Amino acid sequence: MSVSRSFLARAAVAGGVAASSVLLLAGAASAHVSVQPVGQAAKGGYATVNVKVPNERDNASTVKVEVNFPTDHPLASVMPQPVPGWKVEVTKAKLAKPLELHGKKIDQAVAKVTWTADGSKIGPGQFQQFPLSLGRLPEDTDSLVLKAIQTYDNNEVVRWIEEPKEGAAEPESPAPVLKLSAASDAHHGGAAPATPAADTKDGAHEAAADSTDTAARVLGAVGILVGVAGIAFGVLAGRRRSA
Repeated sequence: MSVSRSFLARAAVAGGVAASSVLLLAGAASAHVSVQPVGQAAKGGYATVNVKVPNERDNASTVKVEVNFPTDHPLASVMPQPVPGWKVEVTKAKLAKPLELHGKKIDQAVAKVTWTADGSKIGPGQFQQFPLSLGRLPEDTDSLVLKAIQTYDNNEVVRWIEEPKEGAAEPESPAPVLKLSAASDAHHGGAAPATPAADTKDGAHEAAADSTDTAARVLGAVGILVGVAGIAFGVLAGRRRSA
């Protein structure tokens, strides 16, 4: 007795569906705007961060990115690093309660930073990093929620503004969150702002990490297919022995 061709075909299709599901779910979980520190982002200090913007669409390119900063924990210093092919605008707002920075009273803080494509775009299957130097970071919170708005060249606008809740499932359009580490003596001493110039190297490392992650997903999918094929041939061999 032998296993029919239709059985083997169904097994192959099931393996393909399982592999596709793994890749799609993994991609959906990571394909949103995020903010990632270069090194530490310690309370009371300065940090360099990368705003990472992946392009989610197959038929449109990202041409504008806006990141909004919280008013309850204002930052007096937000300095963008120039990104080729993009123009940047920093918008400030007047504070109800002035901040003190390096012995000076600051009555304005950065409300948002906007990058607009100027000869470049984030195409399908691509991502772009936008480096920022931030400070001084607040000491009375463990994180900063930086709501982002992503605009495509087909006029579609995606609002990454939903605040993640601890213990709850990730929202559909989560806002980027910068996690703050514990303060150190150096940060309390008023360390100088971080320099974003080294971000190109760090960005390369991150791109390599993304590539490794993608390869791992592909290998996992291949493993599923191999497992399904193994089951099918095992059944085939067993039935042949018993025939």
